[in-house]
Amino acid sequence: MIYTYDKQKLRYNKVSLRTKTFTLLISLLVIWLISTAMSKTVTETFYVTGETKMLVLEEHNEFSEEKLDAYLKEINIKFPDIVKAQATLETGYFKSEIFLVNHNLFGMKVAKLRPTTALGENRGHAYYDNWKQSVIDYAFYQSSYLRQAKTEEEYLGYLKISYAEDPNYINKLKKLIK
Repeated sequence: MIYTYDKQKLRYNKVSLRTKTFTLLISLLVIWLISTAMSKTVTETFYVTGETKMLVLEEHNEFSEEKLDAYLKEINIKFPDIVKAQATLETGYFKSEIFLVNHNLFGMKVAKLRPTTALGENRGHAYYDNWKQSVIDYAFYQSSYLRQAKTEEEYLGYLKISYAEDPNYINKLKKLIK
């Protein structure tokens, strides 16, 4: 099955059989462009003294909490305060090896039944090229399983039942939000 993602409604819509091939090609192109754009920015540098033109690839994906806040809002994540609290808790205040090595902000496993940006598994968790891909993967998770949640309490209720292994997870999230 092929689906298109509706960013405003945070959900997928089924694509008809006739447009699947075209959609698949366009989707792959878009995913490649997004992942390329997210990981590197091209800067051209010219030297006045000669004919040399140098192309420099600079990394612009350094993580900060401020960038996380902005990105959660940019891609229209539902309940960004809860999601940031999850990232903080899951990464041990952004210091865990799963975050530092795998770029995994949410302790996500590799998805089997939904779209994912994960590149594979490392240390029992999904790994990504950069932290933004982890956020996009969480958006896919949200749109697949949490699109019906209308309130923070409904959202937290789902997380309590289906996401967290720690029985005090929701209380910890609420403390971080405040």
